Amino acid sequence: MIKVHSYLNFNGNCEAAFNFYKQVFNAEFSGIYRFGDMPEDPNYPIPEADKDKVMHVGLPINEYTMLMGSDCLESFGQMAISGSTTYIMLDVETAYEAKSLHDALSVNAQKIEMDLGETFYAELFSSFVDQFGIAWMIHFEGNKKFD
Repeated sequence: MIKVHSYLNFNGNCEAAFNFYKQVFNAEFSGIYRFGDMPEDPNYPIPEADKDKVMHVGLPINEYTMLMGSDCLESFGQMAISGSTTYIMLDVETAYEAKSLHDALSVNAQKIEMDLGETFYAELFSSFVDQFGIAWMIHFEGNKKFD
């Protein structure tokens, strides 16, 4: 069995984003590591300002799905750039779950592309960019089975 996990990059607000997602999904981190936890390497010193930033965090949503994330370090020439090439799609089993996730994740959304509603391909669907710049889709197929 292959499991596919989403890995999200941030510009210094990874911990805030994952604390938000932790509440939304009512889950606990599998681990959180900071750049300051790494053994020191004189060839690649971590600036003091970056030592508390998140090197890696994992948030299991269920036994098959995990969100993972990291802060990018400008001091190493890294920069997370938001775009429209990737969405995290949550395919749920009930209308209640679709509404609950949409309402929770879209709080302070940067952009609501499609508010939660019925479409020709789903009883409920929404598409938006959350307050941290992450693009989400919520999908409840219901009685609109695709053959």
